[in-house]
Amino acid sequence: MGPAGAVQEVRQDDRMTDAPAELVHYAVADAVATITLDSPHNRNALSRQLVTELVERLERAGADPEVRVVLVESAGKVFCSGADLSEATAEGMEVGARRIVDLQRLVVTLDKPVVTKNLGAVRAGGIGIVAAADVAISAEEATFALTEVKLGLAAAIISLTVHHRMHPRAAALTTLGGEVFGGAEAASYGLVTRAVPADSLDDEVAAVCASLATGAPQGLRESKRILNRDLVARIDALGEEMATTSARLFASDEARAAMTAFLQRSK
Repeated sequence: MGPAGAVQEVRQDDRMTDAPAELVHYAVADAVATITLDSPHNRNALSRQLVTELVERLERAGADPEVRVVLVESAGKVFCSGADLSEATAEGMEVGARRIVDLQRLVVTLDKPVVTKNLGAVRAGGIGIVAAADVAISAEEATFALTEVKLGLAAAIISLTVHHRMHPRAAALTTLGGEVFGGAEAASYGLVTRAVPADSLDDEVAAVCASLATGAPQGLRESKRILNRDLVARIDALGEEMATTSARLFASDEARAAMTAFLQRSK
């Protein structure tokens, strides 16, 4: 049965009562794999567990012949708050930075279109996921900020995808300023594909996913490879350098002091 046919059976991960609470949920219906970030305690920060589960769900969708499109969304309004600063201050970012580079590369190279749906806040590293996606639909009311500069850091690992998508002047303004900007601005900057009123977001995303799902698997795969060829080359050429830079900055006295102060204010 083709992707435009009857609704497929929805499949969800089994929960293990003796395992840590699942932070990333997975379900499939109508040829669309929906991956939902659900870590409210840290506003969907990119913790080790969340990134590990997100990678597993993306790979699962990529291997499923019934899936044509992958949708990444959040259970609450916050899409992703960026790096998990509590982990970064305790353990450093040597491994975490490379893990986030690999996550972006996986989104970019997955053989199926990846769509992000964003209702609310996206910060720092979360913007890298949005930028890596093939199609990003945002609510006009959503907010974005590349906040790294405020903490003595730099948008290093996410620059691989963010600076590929955003217009150079917009990238300079948002990266150096670190200020909040809205969904409509994100669309005008090239960061997201389209911004719509919040009450239209579900319908807009459903329509985009349904349209993408009409593509033949080979057509989707080969078209995406052509579209993302330059971005993949950019990640491969600069990924290690940006991961090293990120880890160095996170380990600096200036950044550690700023992150500690931020975490204390957030308690």
